[in-house]
Amino acid sequence: MEAGGHAYPCFCSPQELSVARKVQQAAGRPPRYPGTCARLTPEQRAAKHAQGIKPTLRFRVPVGRDIVFEDMVRGPQRFRSDDIGDFVISRGDGSAAFFFSNAVDDALMGITQVLRGEDHLTNTPRQLLLLEALGMPAPQYGHIALIVGEDGSPLSKRHGSRSIRALCEEGILPLALTNHLARVGHTYESDAFMDLAELAAQFDTARLGRAPARHDAAQLLHWQKEAVARMSDAELWAWMRARTYQTRGHIQDWVPSGAEMAFVHTVRENIVMPLDAYLWAGNLYAPAEAFDPDARQVIQQAGAAFFRTAQDKLGATDFKAFTKELGAASGRKGKELFMPLRAALSGQLSDPECGGIWRNGPELARIWALLGTERVRDRLRAAEQCCELSA
Repeated sequence: MEAGGHAYPCFCSPQELSVARKVQQAAGRPPRYPGTCARLTPEQRAAKHAQGIKPTLRFRVPVGRDIVFEDMVRGPQRFRSDDIGDFVISRGDGSAAFFFSNAVDDALMGITQVLRGEDHLTNTPRQLLLLEALGMPAPQYGHIALIVGEDGSPLSKRHGSRSIRALCEEGILPLALTNHLARVGHTYESDAFMDLAELAAQFDTARLGRAPARHDAAQLLHWQKEAVARMSDAELWAWMRARTYQTRGHIQDWVPSGAEMAFVHTVRENIVMPLDAYLWAGNLYAPAEAFDPDARQVIQQAGAAFFRTAQDKLGATDFKAFTKELGAASGRKGKELFMPLRAALSGQLSDPECGGIWRNGPELARIWALLGTERVRDRLRAAEQCCELSA
């Protein structure tokens, strides 16, 4: 580049460059390098080198050029070379600057299309000039809108912005994240969950939006639930047991050996994140008398007689027959019948992690089958004793 006259060493200090920018701004001109070192003679450059000054290397931007390209997202773009100014392609320590290394890297890898954030739009004319000077092919560029928070401001930690690594460690599944990101700033004809091949086949740059795309954490959880629903019981168990839940330990500390697949089958429709599974394992395998305050209140309202009757009906052939007999014997139906049973069998109606109520817990028939007759009997007896102690 230097030998071909496309670049030259720049000996300007940071202080000199700062002064030049302030002078330009005071004069109402956009700040750009004034070309001081572009006019140095070979003798002057040699003298600078002799002083031990380590120069940067600046690209010599052609004068009076229009740099024109077709942006895949934003359409025709035009930049004046006179507005750019000579820019650094190699620092004083010899390391390459982003503009240079990025453009060369793409060319060497045969990249034909580049989609990136709109904050890189002004980099494009610089990189096109660099590739032209090097005789390298230029990719087609497209610049998409940046992702913002729900309030419209740039995405940041206060919006819950997290890294890919953090999302992975929390248990977000790769396809869930891919389905989410593919729709941030891009629309598909279908709202269905798709695999990588389908997402790629239906991707169209014409469907990329120009307006800032808003990050919606609820949408990510929607795709997470869709991804979880498509996993087998064995895959879900491997996903659940692969994590340590802070100081709590592992899910296998709760779920008895041999009951893993039955547990997954019972709770899978109520799982979005691995922590959900851990909490349900704690609920279902906690000591029989472990009731949360909401569950305890519902149990006490039902009364000891209800749970004594429930124990008497445990000889029923299945859960449906059990609830039919219990309903007839207790005169209860609907919520008055099933809510006390849920409180007794799961031990918990509220979610301590989010302060809400379990509105859609696992089906009671599945919980019944998972716990088995003896564990169910223990839970019902503990509920009866809870009522007696409060009397």
